[in-house]
Amino acid sequence: MAGAQQQLTTEVDGQTMKLTNLGKVLYPQTGFTKAEVIDYYHQVAELLLPHLSDRPLTRKRWPDGTEAAYFFEKNAPRGTPAWVRTETLPTPGSSTGRDEMSFVVCDDVQTVVWLANLAALELHVPQWRIGLSDKGRDPQADLIVFDLDPGPGATIVECCDVALALRELLNHFGLEGWPKTSGNKGMHLYVPIEPASSRQTSAFAKQLAEQLAEALPENVTANMTKALRPNKVFIDWSQNASAKTTLAPYSLRGSDEPRVSTPIDWDEVASATSPEDLRFLPHDVLARIEEYGDVLEGLYDDPQPLPT
Repeated sequence: MAGAQQQLTTEVDGQTMKLTNLGKVLYPQTGFTKAEVIDYYHQVAELLLPHLSDRPLTRKRWPDGTEAAYFFEKNAPRGTPAWVRTETLPTPGSSTGRDEMSFVVCDDVQTVVWLANLAALELHVPQWRIGLSDKGRDPQADLIVFDLDPGPGATIVECCDVALALRELLNHFGLEGWPKTSGNKGMHLYVPIEPASSRQTSAFAKQLAEQLAEALPENVTANMTKALRPNKVFIDWSQNASAKTTLAPYSLRGSDEPRVSTPIDWDEVASATSPEDLRFLPHDVLARIEEYGDVLEGLYDDPQPLPT
């Protein structure tokens, strides 16, 4: 779709759009260009969209590449096309001091490509959807997420061990976990649930994190205090708060190389012996999709009630 030229006017799912600065290198250490970012997101869009759809989107943008400055963006930027869905939602406690904000909501392939053209490398969403939540006023989550973050001396391999223990604990409550790499050092574990308030999901996630930290004190902490984290995996349950977000599955990371937050299966979790086993770049992810399909297919098909 995006060739070697600097600029291209093309049609994406019936929508004409102008793609710019295509030769700009966004990942200087690997030479990965903006054209390649757009091409990756275009190819993966159909698998990405179920996780973005109807959720207010926070973008992390690197217009001059990952070795230059980045910024977070929640509001719809000036010049947002009329065909991009936006929703005005409350933002209580916002650092901007605003009571509400106009969010981009990514429901279609065209919007995915438009975002990639803005160098929105990272796509972050909350665990709730707008349609379930009275325009965001009473956020009802359809996911619980556990962010497994290795402290100094630990790696994603230790996160895998903790994920397996967490899976066993979830199964005790009749819940199933769906793992993915964070695209950074750790892992995320999704748990599909019937809609429940973000307060309830946060409380439940905290309960499980603390339960596991108590059972495995040498390996796990549920406390974000950095002094407690060397050689342990921190189970961050706080991303279940309604104002918090998590990097979406299949999103790129704005790191030294274009790593992808990649869905993995439990066999891969159990067999990982090195961080390299779970390091995936765009070409790896596209090859995995070709071979295995969408590892997260069915994530939303059988939600379970939140235990009381």
